Amino acid sequence: MPIHQWAATLAEASSAQQSRSCRDLVEQAEQLALADLDGPLHISALCSALKVSERTLRKAFHEARGLSPCRQLRMLRLSEARRTLLTADRKLVTVTEIATGCGFLELGRFSVEYRKVFGESPSQTLRRRTRRDSSGQPCRPGQFFFQSLRTRISTDRVATAAC
Repeated sequence: MPIHQWAATLAEASSAQQSRSCRDLVEQAEQLALADLDGPLHISALCSALKVSERTLRKAFHEARGLSPCRQLRMLRLSEARRTLLTADRKLVTVTEIATGCGFLELGRFSVEYRKVFGESPSQTLRRRTRRDSSGQPCRPGQFFFQSLRTRISTDRVATAAC
């Protein structure tokens, strides 16, 4: 095997191994962050629990997710808050309880960030009735949008085929 092929093969193997370990590290960090939703998010605590430097964690997140660890983990917590808001009974729980339960202590910032990401306030999400699919299970966020999009696409294909 010529040396340039050997070097390319070695580089690919090294890159694949580094990529896999980055994904593993990121997944472990995400699991730890979601395991303790009640508390505030501290990257330094994650780093010490994972026994890696903050720089290593940042590089892994940028490679695996394209975001900083803080941003990615906040998005995970926002998604968890949305899932909880969509399935909660508004008579039994408040937005404040859900937000603080997901680790958001500054409620104003939570509301602003939530609106930016999901296009509605947390209270609007909580007031909305949870839609259910044909089996009676709560639908995933966006499920009806994608179902209607699929219906439109298949209808358009039928109409196009008929022309």
